[in-house]
Amino acid sequence: MSDVDALDAVPAVEPGTAGPPCAYARLRIEKPVVRTRLPNGETGWLLSRYADVRAAFADPRLERPLLSAWPARDGETAPPPCLPTFLEMTGEHHERVRRAVLPLFGRRRLEFMEPRIRAMAMELIDTMVAGAVDGTADLVASYVEPLPLRVLCETTGLPHEDRDIYLPHTLTLLGASGVPMAEVLAALYALQDYATALISRKEQEGPGEDYVRLLLARSRSPDSDLTRDDVVSFVVTMLMAGYKTTMQHTGNALLALLTHPDALRRLRAEPSGIGTAVEELLRYVPLMNAINILVAKEDFTLHGRHIRAGDAVVPVPASANRDPRAFAEPDRLDLTRSPNAHVAFGHGPHACTGGHLTRLQLATAIQVLLERLPGIELAVPVDSIPWDESTPLRAPAQLPVRW
Repeated sequence: MSDVDALDAVPAVEPGTAGPPCAYARLRIEKPVVRTRLPNGETGWLLSRYADVRAAFADPRLERPLLSAWPARDGETAPPPCLPTFLEMTGEHHERVRRAVLPLFGRRRLEFMEPRIRAMAMELIDTMVAGAVDGTADLVASYVEPLPLRVLCETTGLPHEDRDIYLPHTLTLLGASGVPMAEVLAALYALQDYATALISRKEQEGPGEDYVRLLLARSRSPDSDLTRDDVVSFVVTMLMAGYKTTMQHTGNALLALLTHPDALRRLRAEPSGIGTAVEELLRYVPLMNAINILVAKEDFTLHGRHIRAGDAVVPVPASANRDPRAFAEPDRLDLTRSPNAHVAFGHGPHACTGGHLTRLQLATAIQVLLERLPGIELAVPVDSIPWDESTPLRAPAQLPVRW
């Protein structure tokens, strides 16, 4: 990189935290658009301000590259194509598939899922309490990890017993910005093959109420705007977006509540405020720090920086959601904050389709926990909590609690 203002690397998250890196506060003021070296060795433009991040997600001059084809390598033979995930689909294809999938995450479907998610959460709490040692238990192992996977399996139709097959590949893809391309491709091909085999099994099993069967039924309709390959892409997308991200956010959200006892007491006393509280937790807890890769389709200028066609542009929601231009006292957890137009789920055409399901899952997890264990608190000092920092989705590896 010849740019004298460029960064040698993406700002690092402080150990023992989910982020966002403190360096973004300075970048928002001094270098809102700055060239940096990405974890995979490529270079890209970091966007740290709220307005720029929100605009970038909806900018037609920027598109998401295929994970299996970016970055392109000069002189190398292109690998066999992978089906695009929902995040990578563009134009009419994306609009068509999004129209087909949106009803699965609408109000009627969520009303159907809410009691099921609550029952899963209640069962996990019962098991945790029964297995507690000296009145303490690990909230991550007992609750935070298993709940999102059970919800994903229940909604999508993924067999829970296959988790040792698909989860390792999923975790590889979530660390893709720092993983060799050969490993990324191998994981993508493996998930695509798994999804294809799963769909064949579903076809033999007949109709059902899980997402895969519902989409398969639609794809077989004579006037269908959905293909079998789209259903395969749906399964891969749900694995990438519906498990580890939700687990990471739930763990960090619960840690935030446990380390803000006044906020926790207020929420326990006024459970009707859970919707507003969830939006604040989505803003306050960073969902990834800098791995949203977009690619410019044409030249343009932003804050005096010339971005060329083919350049990578990296909007950072974790920084945008702490921008004082958009949020008063952005580093303060305020469970009554309203309005709260965070960009945790992105913005524009590729805003997270499953955002409402994630909201429901987080709200239910918190409500059930507070109902069943109203006196819950950390059982160890916060600075002794171990962290999982193996991917950009940093989260507590354990949350020892008592009640």
